[in-house]
Amino acid sequence: MNDQNSNFNQAHILILGIGNLLWADEGFGVRLVNLLHQRYVFPWHVTLMDGGTQGMYLLPHIQIASHLLILDAIDYGLDPGTLKIVKNADVPQFMGVKKMSLHQTGFQEVLAAAVLTGKCPQHLALIGIQPELLEDYGGSLTFTVKAQMDNAITACLHLLAEWGVIPEKRTLPLAESEGLTDPSLGLEAYETQRPDAEYACRWGDARVLNQIFPKTDA
Repeated sequence: MNDQNSNFNQAHILILGIGNLLWADEGFGVRLVNLLHQRYVFPWHVTLMDGGTQGMYLLPHIQIASHLLILDAIDYGLDPGTLKIVKNADVPQFMGVKKMSLHQTGFQEVLAAAVLTGKCPQHLALIGIQPELLEDYGGSLTFTVKAQMDNAITACLHLLAEWGVIPEKRTLPLAESEGLTDPSLGLEAYETQRPDAEYACRWGDARVLNQIFPKTDA
């Protein structure tokens, strides 16, 4: 076996979408990794994963990867919808800047734990997007972020090409059972089955808040 094939066989590339689908643009990373899975077939040594908000439970998967591509909504302090790619040593820094959610803090700790155990991927990359809206419980991606999904896919493909990965386009659609995320959370199902605000208030349910903070007469 020549050196080139040996290096190929040792590579284990993990494409990890993280975030919370229930909080609008926070779901960017999970939506993006699912879109990649729907459109392309990857070589055996590439794993696509919906990491959600699992935090430390992701550590074993990180430890066995030689290359890690993280997809996430990141507050870069840029205009909403701006895509930004960060690589290698800079990745942990951006995973911790102006934390927007518990998953972001948790994942920064995952990377630190991988370093401490001496089993951190040699190649790190982060494709992040500046979110427009987060505080919309049950909300979907904003139009601003949705409009960048194709560009985000292109950015992923360019980065993977640098790592020697050229996926094939799918010729047949995936069955529901083949998805990375539960079918009930698929983008179309999630958006069309979302209750109206009248039935599921997305900014704080007044029926609950009134019990906690009852109104009093002046």
